[in-house]
Amino acid sequence: MDIFDNKKGGFTIMSGKTDVHGGFGQGVLDLNAVSSVIIDGEEAYIDMGALHAKSAVEKGIKWTANKEEVPNGKPYWLVWVTIDRNEQGPYYAGATACYMEIDREARRGYKILADHVNRMDYSMKRRIMVSELGEKEKAALKKLLIDNNAAMWENSSEELKENLS
Repeated sequence: MDIFDNKKGGFTIMSGKTDVHGGFGQGVLDLNAVSSVIIDGEEAYIDMGALHAKSAVEKGIKWTANKEEVPNGKPYWLVWVTIDRNEQGPYYAGATACYMEIDREARRGYKILADHVNRMDYSMKRRIMVSELGEKEKAALKKLLIDNNAAMWENSSEELKENLS
């Protein structure tokens, strides 16, 4: 898979743009380096729709911040993965996990939107926050990252590798 062709479902790679101006658009987030991964049990997959809360599992769901309103919710994890480049090439620079529960039948879901937004920001700031994931979720994410591009995994920080081992 060509990691620079995100039409094939790969991770988004940062644009070559390095200049930041103080004019119109200042303060607007550049999501070119962020990709969203959904973890469903032991399976992890890229779903770029999650950037706008429109992943396959999120579509058609009415959200609540009250977990009791979704008693039959199935647990899912959304992981924000940020890509960067260093001397060795592209690598997984940030990874932050957010929890949500979805009851497809009732079309109801639980998530804390502010947490999802903050964790996306943390990922963009090159933080690793995946300790809340269970062992099977960590294994699924690690497999996806390695299968997507083993060289990017090798270039990644020891912190990420240790957190997913």
